[in-house]
Amino acid sequence: MMAEHRIGTREEYNAAREKLLEEEKELTRRGDELARKRRELPWVMVEKDYRFETENGTKTLADLFDGRSQLLVYHFMFGPPYEAGCPVCSSIADTLDPQVVHLKAKDTTLLLASRAPLEKLLAFRERMGWGIDWVSSRGSDFNRDLGFLHTEEELRPFLEGEIPPTVEQNARMCGTDAAGYVSEGPGLSVYALSDGTVYRTYVTTARGLEPAMAYYGLLDRTPKGRNESATEPLWVRRHDEYR
Repeated sequence: MMAEHRIGTREEYNAAREKLLEEEKELTRRGDELARKRRELPWVMVEKDYRFETENGTKTLADLFDGRSQLLVYHFMFGPPYEAGCPVCSSIADTLDPQVVHLKAKDTTLLLASRAPLEKLLAFRERMGWGIDWVSSRGSDFNRDLGFLHTEEELRPFLEGEIPPTVEQNARMCGTDAAGYVSEGPGLSVYALSDGTVYRTYVTTARGLEPAMAYYGLLDRTPKGRNESATEPLWVRRHDEYR
């Protein structure tokens, strides 16, 4: 049922919409400014020799650029004990998958990376119907060095408290427990390849990933909005699990 809401005339709507439009334009301008500042961040040389298992054998981070100068890596929560990928990360991959071809046209490679064995990742990719490349970082410090892998000791204060229903739900959906689920972390890391050297240029997580969650931007424009509660399980499912 829709909540009661103020009803107005067309003239009242137009006046309020024009006022809101000015704020939306200001937010757009601010977003453009932040994008410029992201591009101006100092680059950090990647000195560690990370190795990844791919469909075409073991590759280095530089190899993953696949002949392009820019690389976007989405750190998908799929730990070694998981039986299926994180539902939220799966919803993000639904958005990322169709972008691969467009990003290639702009000298940018986009792929997924997780710590589960490659065969698990590829089987889940087939289930989801994605075409995006997916590599396994199992056995490397790639996720840990970026802050996307946590030890049980680091997680103890969280695990000894009241576990949010969303965490319990997603852990069950992945075939693991809360500790196994939250030990993994989602994120986006960005790299440049210049004169044979790889540089890390940007890293983000949490709400910094929302540009890849297209449904939230659309829901923000509906009367009910996101309509979520921190005390209730999350509504997001893998796309083949909705009824």
